[in-house]
Amino acid sequence: MHFEVPKTKLHSFKEFTKHYLMIVLSILTALGLEQWIERTHHDHAAAFAGQQIEAELRANLVSVQTSLQNNAEHLKPLQQMNETLTQDIKNGVSNITINQHIQAAKDQFRLSLDWPTLASQAWDVAVANQSATWLNVADLRTYATAYAAQRDAAAWMTHDSTLFLNAPRMATLRTELNLGVNVEPVEFVAVLQQMIGTASQTQSHLQQMEAQLAHALHVETERAKS
Repeated sequence: MHFEVPKTKLHSFKEFTKHYLMIVLSILTALGLEQWIERTHHDHAAAFAGQQIEAELRANLVSVQTSLQNNAEHLKPLQQMNETLTQDIKNGVSNITINQHIQAAKDQFRLSLDWPTLASQAWDVAVANQSATWLNVADLRTYATAYAAQRDAAAWMTHDSTLFLNAPRMATLRTELNLGVNVEPVEFVAVLQQMIGTASQTQSHLQQMEAQLAHALHVETERAKS
């Protein structure tokens, strides 16, 4: 900001005061205009960032809900198989008959987990260009919580999702089924329940993330309604 000081001679205190006030008024006006321009820029940047973030979170919510639906469909055959075999074991059905039941449903013995695509580019850009700092404080906190929920869920899926799953034994049982070899029913059901538990935990994490995303977008999900 640059100001030109008047070079004319001042012949009275009144004239000096007049020029002094004009300079002060010019400075204050310029400062106010600069702040207004900066605030307008910040408001526009924050509004654009908010629109981009909400669009990204909305797409992520759709992806999460799609994965929830797909996983629920994949989980049903495993649960049905578990119910049948568990009842067979409780009823004292022979291992030969149980193995016949297992062979009849061997195609259901498959763990298929659908995990959503969770984008975060809009949030990363908003943080990088500092437009996130100009968002409404409540919105900023809500968005940050939603993206934190995404990161936590992704970390769980990467590191802990199969913690209680005996994957090598599951693969061996799958091979034995394909070869038509009889399996030990209780061990088979134990691995089957591990698979169901892993799928159920995945669903639980996805449901929690769905709730966080829906809250950030101020929408009500079908799950919340029920």
